[in-house]
Amino acid sequence: QMQLVESGGGLVQPGGSLRLSCAASGIIFSIYAMGWYRQAPGKQRELVATITSTNSTNYADSVKGRFTISRDNAKNTVYLQMNSLKPDDTAVYYCKAGRLGFSDYWGQGTQVTVSS
Repeated sequence: QMQLVESGGGLVQPGGSLRLSCAASGIIFSIYAMGWYRQAPGKQRELVATITSTNSTNYADSVKGRFTISRDNAKNTVYLQMNSLKPDDTAVYYCKAGRLGFSDYWGQGTQVTVSS
């Protein structure tokens, strides 16, 4: 059974850093594109960053230069390194696995709160 489990969220002060992890099981991880999305209270879920099976990356303009997505296929894990965090980054962060022609898989989310 396919499962995505996020971890690494928490409370951090503005300007601080966090690293999120998403561990996958039940899929051939290396052939999936992976992504991080976030949803703030009262807002729609939005794309943060994606990484393809060939390690091409894409970022939302709001996080470019501050966030880095990476993957470790040996560990079936995708990461999101978040630096210079701002209060506007506060949201629940979700991991997604996608493959053309197949249904997407989502994790349960991890809360990130940026506040002094």
